[in-house]
Amino acid sequence: MKQEYLLIGTVLKPQGIHGECKIKSYAADVDSFQRWKEFYRLSDGSFSPLPFSLKRIHDGFVYAVLGNAADMEGAEAFRGCDLYVHRRDTVSSGQNGSLIADLIGCRAIDESGSELGVLTDVLQHGPVDTWVFRTPSGLLMAPALLSVFPVVDVDAGRIEVCSERLQEVAVRED
Repeated sequence: MKQEYLLIGTVLKPQGIHGECKIKSYAADVDSFQRWKEFYRLSDGSFSPLPFSLKRIHDGFVYAVLGNAADMEGAEAFRGCDLYVHRRDTVSSGQNGSLIADLIGCRAIDESGSELGVLTDVLQHGPVDTWVFRTPSGLLMAPALLSVFPVVDVDAGRIEVCSERLQEVAVRED
């Protein structure tokens, strides 16, 4: 089942005296924060809207006023708060137009139909994402390239693997 709300950031700390918060972004593209009109926060098991005013994006961090924070004390109340957006407000950014949240948990299957492992993480530290799979023999990491993973079917929870290409580019951690 696809998650209705997706985690996109965490408030790190107040920034300045005018109620701004410094936010660590988990979005594939930090500029997406300019497009979003509404954040949500999880409280008592349900999501509630959290008004915000984007101030700027600098060095990969987002600076915004959350709720009615007008000063440093008001911003301090949001320290550690996880911020979410509704799925309808997102744009697919992963391979074949999939959201990372939808890729996690997909099974990697080779040409013979054997399961190699389950996708547990997506690392974004360069121009190509690195997919991390938990396998029976430990972790396997590989760049998310179409030549390695020619078919991604998030609805079926399946990622098809070209074994030959995977052996050329994969890193294993036992």
